[in-house]
Amino acid sequence: MRIATYNVEWFNALFDGDGQLLVDDHWSARHDVTRAQQAEALGIVFTALDADAIMVIEAPDSHARRDGTKALEGFAKVFGLRARRAIIGFANETQQEIALLYDPDKLEARHDPVGQPAPGSVGGEVPRFDGHFRIDLDIDATEDRVAFSKPPLEIAARTASGKELRLIGAHLKSKAPHGAKGRDAIMRVSIANRRKQLAQAIWLHRRIKAHLIAGESLILLGDLNDGPGLDEYENLFGRSSVEILLGSDAPHLFDPHARQALARRIGSQPTTSRFFLSHEGRYLQALLDYIMISEDLRAASPKWRIWHPFDDLGCYKTPELREALLTASDHFPVSLDIEI
Repeated sequence: MRIATYNVEWFNALFDGDGQLLVDDHWSARHDVTRAQQAEALGIVFTALDADAIMVIEAPDSHARRDGTKALEGFAKVFGLRARRAIIGFANETQQEIALLYDPDKLEARHDPVGQPAPGSVGGEVPRFDGHFRIDLDIDATEDRVAFSKPPLEIAARTASGKELRLIGAHLKSKAPHGAKGRDAIMRVSIANRRKQLAQAIWLHRRIKAHLIAGESLILLGDLNDGPGLDEYENLFGRSSVEILLGSDAPHLFDPHARQALARRIGSQPTTSRFFLSHEGRYLQALLDYIMISEDLRAASPKWRIWHPFDDLGCYKTPELREALLTASDHFPVSLDIEI
């Protein structure tokens, strides 16, 4: 079985209010890319992935007047994808949903949130992801209320072979200091955003730990907007969100790319995203997307792959796919092939 995660930049902008795919010469929300170019590139990438299940990060918007699942299933129909059924959990207000697109012939899946929506403290019950989490973020003896801007998507799944799985799709809040002006303001906002992100990671880790202690097979996948050594604020707090989510004591999760990055602070590292820095005239690459698995799944011959247009030989030697990966999004898919 192949399970993947893919952050599609401004996927939402490729659909009209009725969820119909817009394939025309108008500009997409991606710089210097038309809607037709992005849509066709995404069709090439999703077709090449040929995954049984894809956790789509920044999926089309879903609310009372718009159906993100209809948009995704329509997209799958246009390009003839096996993964043609979609699930969105708790909709958010950011126009960037977390959704599972999957092949119903290979997988049974349902949204299965755990916990109560009422706020819970760090030492008590872990609240549901559409609620609030109480934690002292700055050691001032006062609990802060933390919420997810994009609540993680919790999936209960069963493979065609009968294997029970828990999937959690996550998109943690970015640490970028949007709107801040001046060095001091930027630092204050950056530190506040880092605190919130680490609190979200602690909240998510508590849920993960409960599943692992219960002996459940678990896969955490998505864009964590964080990684070891990504910015100077990591030193202030001691750990990255990735380290929190992997866990430091058994049972814990495993991701080979995260392990490689943690072990090698200097030198080459795997990357899953590519952003243009206009003020520097160059591209920045970062490891932001992960597929972490529980220890029991490591016995099922797991094989990870980052579909990087330059680092992955198969992608690089296939010009159509290489160009599609660059056109489709500023992130590249990560896949896991596993015998379940």
